[in-house]
Amino acid sequence: MPIIKSKEYNPSIIFKYHHFSTIYPSLFRKIKGVKYQRERVSTPDGDFLDLDWSRVGGKKIIITLHGLEGSSNSNYILGMNRIFNQQGWDAVTMNFRGCSGEVNLVRRGYHSGETTDLDFIICTIFEKYDYEEMVIVGFSLGGNVVLKYAGEKGENIHPKIKNVIGISAPVDLVGCTEEIEKRRNFIYLRRFLKSLKEKFKLKQHLYPELDAERVLASKTFGDFDGNFTAPVHGFASANDYWEKCSSRNFFHNLTIPTLLINAKDDSFLSASCYPFEAAKTNSNFYLLTPKYGGHVGFPQFHPKGVYWSEEQVLDFVINSF
Repeated sequence: MPIIKSKEYNPSIIFKYHHFSTIYPSLFRKIKGVKYQRERVSTPDGDFLDLDWSRVGGKKIIITLHGLEGSSNSNYILGMNRIFNQQGWDAVTMNFRGCSGEVNLVRRGYHSGETTDLDFIICTIFEKYDYEEMVIVGFSLGGNVVLKYAGEKGENIHPKIKNVIGISAPVDLVGCTEEIEKRRNFIYLRRFLKSLKEKFKLKQHLYPELDAERVLASKTFGDFDGNFTAPVHGFASANDYWEKCSSRNFFHNLTIPTLLINAKDDSFLSASCYPFEAAKTNSNFYLLTPKYGGHVGFPQFHPKGVYWSEEQVLDFVINSF
């Protein structure tokens, strides 16, 4: 029964307010010591993926995946890369298509269940470099992607991949979409939709069959995913996309130690994103649900600037194999 109960996150009182815990890290956190080298990898479909490497000469590697409209420069990515660098691991962040500061070249982009790019990058890394072990960590949307990937692969996952971790992951996309609208998280929603619409404008010429006015008038994720994400990526509807891409559908097939950290006060997540039954029935699936933390938050006042979630991931990786 790998439901982790012993790891308490007891933050300062200011971080017990979930919105502050969510917003503070992105606005005020300063992370030093991570220096990137960019590698552009051409994809089989004529596009590219930008990898940002933080190397320390390690024999082990962590791959980090960011959330919706994030990048390798998101503070939660920098923090995770730093703590593993300090332990002698190389780190690399896979920027999703169109998120590295340059518009990607083809019609398709990225979405909550797109795992082929991750698989391609993993294979590329193992072909080019002689790493002994790999750990994959994803945040928010990226968390759903890495968990889905591990479940899809099942027993066929690369033997050098030792752990997969999702943090603040919307493992039930239908439930999360309903929760965001129910809680009226309009500030976050407007921010994401504004960025997504701007990217659509830059590539609008590639989608002559879409109703551009409807895409740009989208007020919810349901609108945008129904008008853009689903048709462009081969889904029948927004609901079809959400249902097929929710990683919770794949938890039964996890074959390596896998951790999900979802705070109970995360205003992006629905009750269905705390899959206790899955953790009870699969000995490879570990679930940690602290009372506080917000969405991709978990800040704490630490002398070395380390966040609670980073400590938990490192501890899980060190002690699980």
